[in-house]
Amino acid sequence: MVASAETLTLHREATAFLVALRSKGRSVNTERAYAGRVALYLNYCQGRRLVWAAPTFLGLAGLQRWLVSEPLPARSPRTAGRPRFRSQTTANAVMTVVSGFLRFGAAHGWVAPATVALLSEPKTLWHLPPGYDVGEDGQWRLVDKAAFRFELTDPGYQDLSPEQIAVMISSARTARDRFLIALLACTGLRIGEALGLRQEDLHLLASSRVLGCGTAGPHLHVRRRTNNPNRALAKSRRPRTVPVTADLVALYADYQYERDSIIGAAGTGMVFVNLSRPPVGRPMSYPNTKAMFDRLARTAPHAFRPHMLRHSAATTWLRGGVDRDVVQRLLGHVSPLSMERYRHVDDAETRQAVEHVQALLGRP
Repeated sequence: MVASAETLTLHREATAFLVALRSKGRSVNTERAYAGRVALYLNYCQGRRLVWAAPTFLGLAGLQRWLVSEPLPARSPRTAGRPRFRSQTTANAVMTVVSGFLRFGAAHGWVAPATVALLSEPKTLWHLPPGYDVGEDGQWRLVDKAAFRFELTDPGYQDLSPEQIAVMISSARTARDRFLIALLACTGLRIGEALGLRQEDLHLLASSRVLGCGTAGPHLHVRRRTNNPNRALAKSRRPRTVPVTADLVALYADYQYERDSIIGAAGTGMVFVNLSRPPVGRPMSYPNTKAMFDRLARTAPHAFRPHMLRHSAATTWLRGGVDRDVVQRLLGHVSPLSMERYRHVDDAETRQAVEHVQALLGRP
């Protein structure tokens, strides 16, 4: 929820916006991020005597500039002399939430339509995404574009090499952490899907017919549940089955031995539980998971985040020649357009392509 900084009372419109997100089944992480961004906008307006429901074009443009020019608070006294700033990517994410909040307000009569009209501008699509239909007369080539958005060069999605993943697994302190990292890298699950797994979802025998499941071989089931005690939520509403390897089954066996020694763990059916952080034995939460990944990242010469393992799995499958439809099903994507982000072309592939053509033409 979002409260007024002056009176500490709940901001009625912002709270309604967040409640609407929850009613749509958004994850707790999404709700938390949106709450912080809406609060940032409201504080900005309050500090500059702007009416949040009628910010004007100059007010929104000023917010966009302020987001990348205002120094962030120092993380510790040691870093106080090295100011940090938000990236343009982060600023774009904030402006997207602000736009959604204002549009929500317009739908409920709190924001004037003229304010919403400031949020977008027309754009003609010259380079069309695969499968996009422009209409018989090209009428859908003209689309609305966000007016307050930095133009960025797509940096692509970060992934990790198999060697880097192996190092991170070996660096993990516990069998649970080793199993979690390997699970994400092997299956491409989202972190919310992994934390939402229950023991009944893991069918790790050669045959699961005794469990009433006809899927052959070791596998797991990804199911969307809204009643998980750790509030983990699978993004996709469609359940899916993902095969797992014998190596992953072995890592799970190691973790089970570790898990069985934790008092209270037997009382929850969730796969991942807290081993040392309170409450011990209860389902592992998003903050505890982030702390684990942050701790490992400090020991590595590269970034290390849960979603990078998902991208790594998808990239490895595609480079290995796995059909795109199969990868789409493994990842739980509904639209094939979602697959475009995962195909990374590296320097080795470009060199191989040029040398292949040279070999066909004959060397000079």
